[in-house]
Amino acid sequence: MRKYNRTIRNLVCLLALSFALPACEIDDIPDPNSATLEDIMNQPTVGKLNNLVVGSESAMRNNLGNYYDAVSVIGREIYRLSGSDPRFTTDLLGFQESRLDPNVFYITNPWSARYSVIKNLNVLIEVLEKSDLVSSGKLTEAQRNGYLGFAKTIQAHQLLLNLNMTHENGIRIDVKNPDNLGPVVGRAQSLTTIAGLLNEADGHLRNAGETFLFPLSSGYNGFNTPATFLEFNRGLAARIAVYRENWNEALSYLDDSFLDLAGNLNTGVYHVFGTGSGDQLNPVFFPQNAGGEVRLAHPSYITGTVASDDRLQKVSRRTSAGSQNGLSSEYDVFVYKTNTAPVPVIRNEELILIYAEASIQNGALPQAVTALNRIRISHGLTAYTGPVTRPALIDEMLYQRRYSLYFEGHRWIDMRRYNRLNQLPIDRPADDVWTQFPIPFSEGA
Repeated sequence: MRKYNRTIRNLVCLLALSFALPACEIDDIPDPNSATLEDIMNQPTVGKLNNLVVGSESAMRNNLGNYYDAVSVIGREIYRLSGSDPRFTTDLLGFQESRLDPNVFYITNPWSARYSVIKNLNVLIEVLEKSDLVSSGKLTEAQRNGYLGFAKTIQAHQLLLNLNMTHENGIRIDVKNPDNLGPVVGRAQSLTTIAGLLNEADGHLRNAGETFLFPLSSGYNGFNTPATFLEFNRGLAARIAVYRENWNEALSYLDDSFLDLAGNLNTGVYHVFGTGSGDQLNPVFFPQNAGGEVRLAHPSYITGTVASDDRLQKVSRRTSAGSQNGLSSEYDVFVYKTNTAPVPVIRNEELILIYAEASIQNGALPQAVTALNRIRISHGLTAYTGPVTRPALIDEMLYQRRYSLYFEGHRWIDMRRYNRLNQLPIDRPADDVWTQFPIPFSEGA
């Protein structure tokens, strides 16, 4: 991805400006020789389309740190200590009279970053729909479908991340015209639209031939052809289906995904990072025993399991406890071991757990136990011996999701889906567990 960085950095920021949201920091004056939005629309070329793809993939990483911090602090997975901003330990945890502020970085920054990616991809879609690239012979119809399948899949993912934060407060679905944005719509309608986008992308990808015309980063290794990217798309569709409690749909989508009960748990699609000029470092990595800016594991993560569970390696014991504002932990978050470690978008371990969840809800309890045992035994636990009942297996499934998907952005959403936010630990007597973020103030919703 590094060879595209200079062009894409300028391109992404130009497109973000056209959306009138502060989606990326502009450190440099844009290169007057690089492509502009008007130029892309009026004189589209394959090179410019590919720049949009590469730039959109790169921009998916923007403000991931704020997203993961926000959902993981509220979900009581981590403490985020900061020497410069106390709101990680006040607002996000509902300390005393603190409330979530609709005009603060923990919602405005990730919200804007996701919509900037969506805007970039709207430009790509508009060019593909309105230009004569196919009729002029610059693209085949299959290649056009490849671009559209990529764009709609990534748009669906980006919309979902914002909906994960605002929940019943909803999101804007129609943002094609920045001067006339569509209304904010509720969670149910948003999920329906996101599922529809993924299904539209499915149709494109099935008619996209054998190869893409555009490059993808190493984070898509194994998923960089229309057929394999479709497996990624279907994995995301299965995630949406369980959010909508459409259990049969989830199982059907898993059939077409990269689910592999016997396969590597870490197979999947990832955000990748690098140290090269213009690239990004992993925003959710802090070195062990850091001071000032720290992510600590919530103490309940350590006390909630057994010593043989190798998922305890996702945290590391500090030489001295970290503490701030009445919160303390002896363990650092250590999911991502280096500042260039990849961050998963979706991986096989989540798909196995989705299979277990949908099987439980469909009454296929033996199949669910098989899937849960695949997770348990892989991580040093013995096979499940508890009651084979729907309530007991839901408990077990949520337990395994907690440890397998730790600090991957799921715990708060999972507990909310099952109306169990009241089971999350309260660290200080006046703290609250929030259900959702407010819509950013700048939206005027």
